[in-house]
Amino acid sequence: MFTAAALVSAPPLLIPELAGGAATETADLRAASVAAAQHLAARARRWTVLGVGGTEAEYGPDTLGTFAGFGADVRVQLGGADPTASPAPAVPLAVLVAGWLRAQADPTVVADAIVLAADTSPVYCADVGAALRSRLDATAEPHGVLVVGDGATTLTAKAPGAFDDRAPEVQRELDAALTAGNLEFLRQLDPVACADLGIEGRAAWQVLAGLFGDDAPRCRTDYQGAPYGVGYHVGTWEL
Repeated sequence: MFTAAALVSAPPLLIPELAGGAATETADLRAASVAAAQHLAARARRWTVLGVGGTEAEYGPDTLGTFAGFGADVRVQLGGADPTASPAPAVPLAVLVAGWLRAQADPTVVADAIVLAADTSPVYCADVGAALRSRLDATAEPHGVLVVGDGATTLTAKAPGAFDDRAPEVQRELDAALTAGNLEFLRQLDPVACADLGIEGRAAWQVLAGLFGDDAPRCRTDYQGAPYGVGYHVGTWEL
């Protein structure tokens, strides 16, 4: 049975071994992310991760990955992997971050992951969310969903996507929608406009909207900010 969702972001700097001198600057984001994952683990020890990557793919509990491609061989898993095995190549960042948060929150949690392509249509995202809800509600075991997605990467001149003067206002609207659980706003996010502004979490949030369907979420926001010119949101949504 679906119980709750936690919303987090996926900067590699979330991982202390990758943060280096930026560890202090990202401490609040890290603490909020771990707290949100702990809250989800208290509600459910079985998770489905929703993320965005280069192509659509699914990952099972036996997935083992590494952050070596980001600068440190920090190994993570979704809960059922042989820790002595070789990490799978090219595991999407959203899945790696989910694995790291799972270990910080409760290593007994077992997760699977659904990764959507960045250009997935809103209609397809809604269908994925509705199908996931039906699957989770068909089981008696409490089941949580960890949604991994970043906001605009174009909020400052030094941001990864440079500055786009449209981005601050769009990010403010997105922050408000994620804080209030505004499902209709998320459903109406335009894939092209989001791609222009580097809003990488769009597809995952639209699956989340499909997951809740007609149920208005009760929302708690633990963190909103834009270190390094990227919009990040951390919080929980419950039925």
